[in-house]
Amino acid sequence: MSTVPADPHDVTVRSNGLRRRRIVEKAMGSLAALSALAAVGILALVLFSVLLRGLSALEPSFFTKPRPLFGEKGGIADALVGSGLIVAMAMLIAIPVAVLVAVYMSEYARPRMAATLRIVLDVLNGVPAIVVGIFVFGLLVVGHGQSAVFGAFALAILMLPMVARATQEVLEVVPRSRREASLALGVTKWRTTWSIVLPSAIGGILTGVVIAVARVAGETAPLLFTSSIAANAISLDVTRALPTLPVAIFAFSESPDPNDQAAGWAAALVLIAFVLLMNVLAKLFAGRKRRSLEGN
Repeated sequence: MSTVPADPHDVTVRSNGLRRRRIVEKAMGSLAALSALAAVGILALVLFSVLLRGLSALEPSFFTKPRPLFGEKGGIADALVGSGLIVAMAMLIAIPVAVLVAVYMSEYARPRMAATLRIVLDVLNGVPAIVVGIFVFGLLVVGHGQSAVFGAFALAILMLPMVARATQEVLEVVPRSRREASLALGVTKWRTTWSIVLPSAIGGILTGVVIAVARVAGETAPLLFTSSIAANAISLDVTRALPTLPVAIFAFSESPDPNDQAAGWAAALVLIAFVLLMNVLAKLFAGRKRRSLEGN
């Protein structure tokens, strides 16, 4: 019985094809690495630019003095207080509603209703911040005037879909066996959700809250329509417009005074540092949640 000798031409073709595949793989890997390097480089360039311009204006009095008068040096104490109050009120509005929406989607809603609500939340999450600002302006500000409460309501609208989706996703990861064990003991569904499911998901909920706070803390457009005062004194009256850090940065950038421009860069540096801190906290909460679920 004779055997057919291998065609050397076929071997050459396969070798050339393998070589081309390796070249393409190396090219795509290099392109991906360059893209990642470009993204990191852009972030580093932004951070370095803000740090270079804003670091000189950072001093202890910058955090304790209100916005300066023209030609004088001051700080952002009024904007920090205003931002803190408005973001805190936004959290009080958005978090309870978002958690209840997530609980309904995960524990009570039919699959079709849950899918519809997910689409609604995703669409709401994609609405530009300036559109939310215009909506709140037409709904509340017109006829009543600007107010920190209205600014908090606008930020709460932006926070709600992020917190709701994050909570809903982590509730679905909670093991079904925990629910079944509680229900088998005669505990009501709502009590099971409140005492078993939600505590198991607290890490994921906190992650969603921190990410949402990091986003809305830097939003300028909604606050320009609802609470855009540039004050020179600290105020706690939430029924009136309060100064905020994003609006203060905008006002500083519009000023011809070099002191104001330096303060604007320093305020931008403070805001970036806050956002980075919030993202680090979100990573820590997410890691704790993952370890907790893997341990169970």
